[in-house]
Amino acid sequence: MSIADRLVVAPKVADALRRGLPVVALESTLISHGLPFPQSLEVGRASEAAVREGGAVPATISIRDGKLLVGLDDAALEALATAPGGSVRKAARPSLAAALAAGGWAATTVSATMIAAREAGIRVFATGGIGGVHRGALDSRQGPPTFDISSDLEELARTPMVVVCAGPKAILDVPATLEYLETRGVPVVVVGQDDVPGFFMRHSGVPAPSTVPDLGGAAQVAHAHLELELGSAMLVCVPVPESDALSPDIGRDAIERAHAEAAQAGVSGPALTPWILARIAELTHGASVSANTSLILNNARAAAELAAMLRQETGP
Repeated sequence: MSIADRLVVAPKVADALRRGLPVVALESTLISHGLPFPQSLEVGRASEAAVREGGAVPATISIRDGKLLVGLDDAALEALATAPGGSVRKAARPSLAAALAAGGWAATTVSATMIAAREAGIRVFATGGIGGVHRGALDSRQGPPTFDISSDLEELARTPMVVVCAGPKAILDVPATLEYLETRGVPVVVVGQDDVPGFFMRHSGVPAPSTVPDLGGAAQVAHAHLELELGSAMLVCVPVPESDALSPDIGRDAIERAHAEAAQAGVSGPALTPWILARIAELTHGASVSANTSLILNNARAAAELAAMLRQETGP
């Protein structure tokens, strides 16, 4: 069976796509793995509400019983959020086949969400922060390179759509991540500032590859990029709202401490990112979680507005 054969598009999403209305894809790992219940369900619902407020139709993507679900109703969102601990797989491109074959629930990461969204005909996807090149992945100064690089980057290089985020996760090697994206032909456009957003901080200090003053400017570039059919995604980076952003001093100190403690504890591989993010939440007394929640909703709303602008650019 092909991806198309396994796709189940919710009626509201299918109707919107058929009518040429703006649709925004949302990933589901936030609901199953990113936050504890009931906050996970609340943020999942709020993300969909933010997409609607921005003038688009939300399509949260997940896997259940061998099918790729494009658009979850509220009962499915709750079932995913309340599934027994450890019962929900994480599906990325490398693990997508295993997740589909295993049956039961699986939540889609950036790469799996993009695969399903593209197959369904959705052109805009909102996430929190993308994965990227981990510290030490390409650096031999402190030991052998780990080559720990997220499959998000390869998916951005091979799946043409517009991805709205708050930049690469701040725990990563952000300059190396941007270099990797440039090498793979993925344009990175930052909205409203000269440096790349720092995920739960507004600024990373890393110069933006390209900037636009507002979402309207991003829509113009996105329209041209999609029309050119270059084969890659375009990354639109929107900073976290200033009122909820983590201060640079607190954020950077927490990141450095969490990395040092992870090294001491021998944490590596797929367990590293969730471990570090959880430790940063402890060190910032929950402020990083508040910032993360804020940026997720802000990105969802921005993606909806961008999707509506793209529809105006291209017509129904």
